[in-house]
Amino acid sequence: MSQVDLPIPGLRDVPASEDTLNRKDFASDQEVRWCPGCGDYAILAAFQGFLPELHIPRENIVMISGIGCAARFPYYLNTYGMHSIHGRAPAIATGLATARKDLSVWVVTGDGDSLSIGGNHLIHALRRNVNLKILLFNNRIYGLTKGQYSPTSEPGKVTKSTPMGSLDNPFNPVSLALGAEGTFVARTIDSDRKHLTSVLTAAARHRGTALVEIYQNCPIFNDGAFDAFKTPDTRDEAVIPLVHGEPIRFGRDAEGNPAKGVVRDRSTGSLRVVDLADTSADELLVHDAHAEDPTTAFALSRLTDAGVMHRAPIGIFRSVEHPTYDDLAREQVDTARQGTEHSAEALAGLLGAGDTWAVV
Repeated sequence: MSQVDLPIPGLRDVPASEDTLNRKDFASDQEVRWCPGCGDYAILAAFQGFLPELHIPRENIVMISGIGCAARFPYYLNTYGMHSIHGRAPAIATGLATARKDLSVWVVTGDGDSLSIGGNHLIHALRRNVNLKILLFNNRIYGLTKGQYSPTSEPGKVTKSTPMGSLDNPFNPVSLALGAEGTFVARTIDSDRKHLTSVLTAAARHRGTALVEIYQNCPIFNDGAFDAFKTPDTRDEAVIPLVHGEPIRFGRDAEGNPAKGVVRDRSTGSLRVVDLADTSADELLVHDAHAEDPTTAFALSRLTDAGVMHRAPIGIFRSVEHPTYDDLAREQVDTARQGTEHSAEALAGLLGAGDTWAVV
């Protein structure tokens, strides 16, 4: 199949499909086996519906997962895939993305899989900027192993493994990714299909590592963890929408207009939420997802509530272009091969030049 220009720049090395594909083409023949009401169903449906937009042959798409409920994803997609080792999916995906530039490589992981045993692999994939996409399903609990607290569970979380409440301070996955110099970092919600699809599209367009945290409800062991972002009466106050180039405003007043905004505190340099009625429009922070310095994006991530979730920024925090590890590695290999060929020619020329003696 010949290479053609693709509508997704981040996948410029991947062959385009000559077939017209739809969602059903990406659904496997396996029975989907998650608990009734699991947010994974919504993510799977959105992902299957999104894949045809990439115009990539199914054999050039690879889903790699670790261990956990989210890790069943490769079974339900009619693409290539691998159910790998607990926490090690980013490492395996790094090798595959480096060896095969003709593949679109996706990692599917959970908050326990990626942030506990897999924490090191995640941050090194991010800092290397490997050309792969990481979907981090965050339900703030261990679901597959039946309800232990996870690295994102709130302090005081009562579970089977913490009957008197968790003592751990939770990870903020977005803060962690930005601290690791992630070039594309975003957050979305399982039940908001429009927003989820738009973020997935932006991640696919990105050349380098893209991390997308997805708030995902576990109806069995942590039901309602993200209700504030989904309930009509509370979601306007809970969701701080991040739109590149627009002032950050949210909430609703009696007339249905935004009631709150985000400004920079002049005394501390940090960000804080203010009432728009008490703030001039020019004080509002204008979101710049393409800022080279990740400082402001990190400050935005700190507006996320670490306790019982009631407020968090949702959207693309950062999207910048840096050289990718796999591109650079392939360039080194090509250079080394060329050098080897030139060295062999030079050695042969030296041996055959000038006076020579035949030893008999």
